[in-house]
Amino acid sequence: MAMGSSPTPPEIRSPEQDWAAEDAAAAAQGEEEQFDDAFDIPHKNASHDSLLRWRAAFLFKEAGEKDIRESCTGIKPATSSHSFPIELEKLTTLNRDHDSFVLQELGGVEGLSGLLKSDLDRGINAAEDELSQRRDVFGANTYPRKKRKNILRFIFDACKDLTLIILMVAAAISLTLGMATEGVKEGWYEGGSIFLAVFLVILVTATSDYRQSLQFQHLNEEKQNIQVEVLRGGKRFRASIFDIVVGDVIPLNIGDQVPADGILISGHSLAIDESSMTGESKTVRLNGVATFIGMVGLSVAGVVLGVLVIRYFTGHTKNPDGTVQFQAGTTSAKQGFMGAIRILTIAVTIVVVAVPEGLPLAVTLTLAYSMRKMMRDKALVRRLSSCETMGSATTICSDKTGTLTLNKMTVVEAHFIGIKLDPCDDVRAISRSAAALLIEGIAQNTTGTVFLPEDGGAADVTGSPTEKAILSWGLKIGMDFTDVRSKSSVLHVFPFNSEKKRGGVAVQSATGVNVHWKGAAELVLSSCKSWLSLDGSVQPMGVQKHNEYKKSIEDMAKSSLRCVAFAYCQCEIEMIPKEDIADWKLPEEDLTLLGIVGIKVRMVTGDNIDTAKAIALECGILDANGVTSEPFVIEGKVFREMSETARGEIVDKITVMGRSSPNDKLLLVQALKRKGHVVAVTGDGTNDAPALHEADIGLSMGISGTEVAKESSDIIILDDDFTSVVKVVRWGRSVYANIQKFIQFQLTVNVAALVINVIAAVSSGDVPLNAVELLWVNLIMDTLGALALATEPPTDNLMKRQPVGRREPLVTNIMWRNLFVQAIYQIAILLIFNFSGTKILRLENESPDRAEKMNNTFIFNTFVFCQYSDIGLSSEINCPVI
Repeated sequence: MAMGSSPTPPEIRSPEQDWAAEDAAAAAQGEEEQFDDAFDIPHKNASHDSLLRWRAAFLFKEAGEKDIRESCTGIKPATSSHSFPIELEKLTTLNRDHDSFVLQELGGVEGLSGLLKSDLDRGINAAEDELSQRRDVFGANTYPRKKRKNILRFIFDACKDLTLIILMVAAAISLTLGMATEGVKEGWYEGGSIFLAVFLVILVTATSDYRQSLQFQHLNEEKQNIQVEVLRGGKRFRASIFDIVVGDVIPLNIGDQVPADGILISGHSLAIDESSMTGESKTVRLNGVATFIGMVGLSVAGVVLGVLVIRYFTGHTKNPDGTVQFQAGTTSAKQGFMGAIRILTIAVTIVVVAVPEGLPLAVTLTLAYSMRKMMRDKALVRRLSSCETMGSATTICSDKTGTLTLNKMTVVEAHFIGIKLDPCDDVRAISRSAAALLIEGIAQNTTGTVFLPEDGGAADVTGSPTEKAILSWGLKIGMDFTDVRSKSSVLHVFPFNSEKKRGGVAVQSATGVNVHWKGAAELVLSSCKSWLSLDGSVQPMGVQKHNEYKKSIEDMAKSSLRCVAFAYCQCEIEMIPKEDIADWKLPEEDLTLLGIVGIKVRMVTGDNIDTAKAIALECGILDANGVTSEPFVIEGKVFREMSETARGEIVDKITVMGRSSPNDKLLLVQALKRKGHVVAVTGDGTNDAPALHEADIGLSMGISGTEVAKESSDIIILDDDFTSVVKVVRWGRSVYANIQKFIQFQLTVNVAALVINVIAAVSSGDVPLNAVELLWVNLIMDTLGALALATEPPTDNLMKRQPVGRREPLVTNIMWRNLFVQAIYQIAILLIFNFSGTKILRLENESPDRAEKMNNTFIFNTFVFCQYSDIGLSSEINCPVI
């Protein structure tokens, strides 16, 4: 939009208009008249050349004016194909450069909203065709997606495994030498079989990783699909961040994530934190177990390799017919090399079996399986490791809002002008001036809104549960929300502070400046030096009156009511700073008490110690016949003022903490962790983020939780229900138990296979389980075994067990017992067949080579069948009797 100093361009008219207006004058001048200026308008009898000259001049002039307008403002006249008179490039430049000068040229916030056809008070039209048109013109609120890796990339990544590379090299050498010495028909068996087994391992690993990547992509989409509040058609909606369009008006509350680039319409005490509060994810304890097993397997493989090499090259390794496999000076170099390659293949295969490659797969399977099932139970897992950690949780620090009970509140009791209102919305006894003061404080000192539908339906109240309860009560006592807010203007806001438990606002109206406060009743009462009487006059707050109000607060708290007080004070206009009003500290002493309301709390709260006790008794957290004094029930202030040593001494005894601040929660979590507890914390507010981050598992609320709390948490409870927290614990314990089952199963297989091959290698220089057989066992164990044990659903018995502490070993004594008994049973059977199988199977009449192959085949099948009993025992990992 051009500024006022620009000259007004001359009016341009179409030739049709001028021909009709100047018909008579044109006829008198004749056809041969010449025009000195091409911009002069010709008459209808002008020559063809004159008309062409005028048309060219007209188009040139119009283009020049268009360039002037667009160069200044980027505004184009609306047309049927272009419904918005501002270009996308102009909006992009305005946002990228943060150029306030360009914003002023566009007419400020109001001018920009007009160009975008949006109303600052009502937002845009909520019709779907309107939203679609805006997406078509300006684009959607999404980022370009990163191209997903295809299955071939996962196959390539799986081929990078060092152990598999060694096996493939050994298989290639074995295949080449085997076909060279024994012919293609017989020589490809061993090398080709190893290649096939390695290929299957790679294919299974790549397929599993590819499927997990798809699930993780879906999880990320769920995490990024943030629900925000948007104003459309004068009504607030909950919409996905991806559904926001240009022109939308977005109300922001404390802790909300800014969903898109935009222009601030209005606000108070706005601060945006772009730093991450989530930290790094926790490490699952399985890494140490996998490393330990791998080191043991590598050591055993090294011993077997050394023994086999020494026996082979010293002439102690014999063929089935009794002949020596290697004789110095007699055996050819090719045969010696083939023997060395076979020994190397056996050693590498032992490493393959020993290294728990299936453990990460089993962990991923059980975590992903549990994640999908937990989504059905209204729990969104943001970090997979938290599933396993939740199974070890020994303490759950449950927050207030909507966690243990319903997230709804209602004002059920009110004390004003020194009396109790009965019913609570009967304000006929209150003077008009006192009622006006109270309603002004309710309407202006709030973060909620009230929307009255045009069809006369029920009012739509938005905000936090407390705000909604108070605004709904305000409507009952005659508050016209829009009218009250229009009669006064907000000068400064002190947002609700979790430390001070109050929030204030300074408003200016025709009668002067009033500062309204609202917050925890006992804290606001302590700041009041006067109270408003029946006739609207201000009376001093004597000791007797103070005690009466204090008694009312205590009685309401013992009835499980949240107590909220309203107070105000008048402020002289001279006291208000004319500059830097954002730094103005609102007066919060010498207040006049307006009244106190009791809100029916259907949630656990830390606002008042008596309220906390009452609701803890209702929820069963406290026993009616038990101890309800310190340290079992403690105030946050008392806990905060203790020394670190003192906190550590009583932290195990604390059951309920009332009047707790965010810092108190953080101190409690730290003290519990120092005592060795695995701590889970629930939270919903921005100030809960430090405690959620510090805890081993942070659980945020999906409905009432802010985006800051969700980003700091590991798991989001989508329905704000404590029963969902219990389900998360149940699934966490199931994950932990399933991982333990697979560890026991794999350790048993590893121990049995390693011991058999070591004993056979030392005694005879050969192994009964060759490379192909061990790879096959490894493949089955890592896939089907992992799938069977990792996807077992949770049982009710899991919740009857004691939680696993931070210092508890992952492999328990029962697991070690089952492991050694099962391994000894398998080793004994396999060794018997290894040394006496020819006699037991009556193979004396067979050739030595055939008898050895048949015996080894029987040993392999016996070893495989032994795993059936192993997997059955592993599924009953904590059974006290084998």
